[in-house]
Amino acid sequence: VQLQASGGGLVQPGGSLGLSCAAPVRIFSNYHMGWYRQAPGKEREIVAATSWTGGRTYYADSVKGRFTISRDNAKKTVYLQMNSLKPEDTAVYYCAASLSDYPRPDDYWGQGTQVTVSS
Repeated sequence: VQLQASGGGLVQPGGSLGLSCAAPVRIFSNYHMGWYRQAPGKEREIVAATSWTGGRTYYADSVKGRFTISRDNAKKTVYLQMNSLKPEDTAVYYCAASLSDYPRPDDYWGQGTQVTVSS
């Protein structure tokens, strides 16, 4: 099962970037979805998560007020809108899915997309 993450790139501090993650039909509709990130030399950490209905969301303290997670069940896609980006947001971002684990879904993973915040 493969989740397809996209949307990474290079952005200046203070800028915005949006990530998308498309999932196969059978693992999306009833699955909690999340975004993680891993910076060089650091452990992977949860950034944001959404319950399978979209009714609950979770954010790491470091991104609260700047990042927004959302999902479109019809399109089988979860999004991460990142605003007011900081250099410390630089990392490889991964999407993940789980039928039961929230707010740290980790049963299925995407391939990762690089986000670099630099002037």
